[in-house]
Amino acid sequence: MNVLHYTPSISFHSAGVGMCMQLLAKDLSKKARLTIVTHRTDHDLPIDNCTLINLPPMKLVGTRCRHVFEYALDVIRPDLVHIHSCWEPLSAFAQKWARQRGYRTVYTPHGMLAPYALQQHRFTRKLPAMMLYQRKALNTADVIHVTSEKERADVEQLKLHPPCAVVPIGVDVNDIAMRTDWTSQRSMLFLSRVNRVKGIEFLIDAVGEMKDALAGYTIYIYGMGNETYIQSLRERVKQLGIADIVRFQGLAEGEEKWRLLRQADVLLLPSYTENFGIAAAEAMASGTPVITTQGTPWQDLQRRQCGWWVPVGKEPLKEALHALLQTTTAEREQMGRRARQLIEEKYSTKAMAEGMLQLYNSILQ
Repeated sequence: MNVLHYTPSISFHSAGVGMCMQLLAKDLSKKARLTIVTHRTDHDLPIDNCTLINLPPMKLVGTRCRHVFEYALDVIRPDLVHIHSCWEPLSAFAQKWARQRGYRTVYTPHGMLAPYALQQHRFTRKLPAMMLYQRKALNTADVIHVTSEKERADVEQLKLHPPCAVVPIGVDVNDIAMRTDWTSQRSMLFLSRVNRVKGIEFLIDAVGEMKDALAGYTIYIYGMGNETYIQSLRERVKQLGIADIVRFQGLAEGEEKWRLLRQADVLLLPSYTENFGIAAAEAMASGTPVITTQGTPWQDLQRRQCGWWVPVGKEPLKEALHALLQTTTAEREQMGRRARQLIEEKYSTKAMAEGMLQLYNSILQ
């Protein structure tokens, strides 16, 4: 099978889209020929086993991008075109150009149609985009691909025409070493984009009210984001008197990231919403329990007893942190081993590739 993907970016900063493309290519490239058409940045993730075609910068929405994209279609002649991301006009235009040439299409919104996401810049960006191009682009796809049942429910609220198909994102579990020691290091880890959607304010306020119970612990916040926003979080930490507990560390990549995941007592992901949450899957593959919210699709944490899946907000997060502090080394090991088993069974890149290939075949047949 020959599949062409369009995504606005494969940058590290592309809200998980670039990482999703990297993981998708890992095993799907063994079963299909992949071409990714995108716009190069200075922070692109490496993606192996596929052909990369670079479009002109996104600000040049006119004929140059169209000519390059249509030339790629004519040369590659894919069986199917897969479009990624909402709100960038070029995603909608790529969908339109592919349909005009008679290609079947899949559209993946990557969580950008969640209620919380739709409320951000609602009147200045989202509503105008929906009216001008985004709804039409979604409605003319053959299938809308979502990564969880939660995201399916969010998308179905919009009453779009195409059916939704659930294929979860996977992680390359075979390349992730599992921790061998669950002795408490008195450290907790946030590892994601530093963005308002991640609910970091809930975490900071919860720690502020638990600073006596958390004396001797360190909560590391790793990730990049808007510097003004990060500075506001730093100031909040100082105001609450928890600068000795909460530390902002910047970006973690490569082996450093995996070392952090294997050493932490828990991964914290207090998000308002996530369509998947790759950081949670990576932590579980490393054998580390997770605390996250019901704004994410990780109810398996509760079902399989490998973490805490709590309502969004400060108080539920405090309850989960208190519960974590009461766990023994043996209990954290059991949770970590169950977490690893869950990822191996349901959320590997192999399972992702098989699910996506089945989706493509169902459209073409």
